[in-house]
Amino acid sequence: MGGMHFLWWIFWVAIVVGFAWALWGRPGDARGGTAARETPLELLRRRLASGECTPEEYEKRKALLERDRTAGP
Repeated sequence: MGGMHFLWWIFWVAIVVGFAWALWGRPGDARGGTAARETPLELLRRRLASGECTPEEYEKRKALLERDRTAGP
């Protein structure tokens, strides 16, 4: 009988966690997480600022991104 009581507690905790997940989203999710989705250009700027790419690489990739954006459908 005690096992059934324990299973009901697990059931209700799972329901509450499921509602919280649906309302606030996962961490990093644009709906309610810590970081909104970055555009490719913002990501490239952040990589330049953190030193992950050189200014030359930044300029080449920026030109590619701008070319692709203007050549879109």
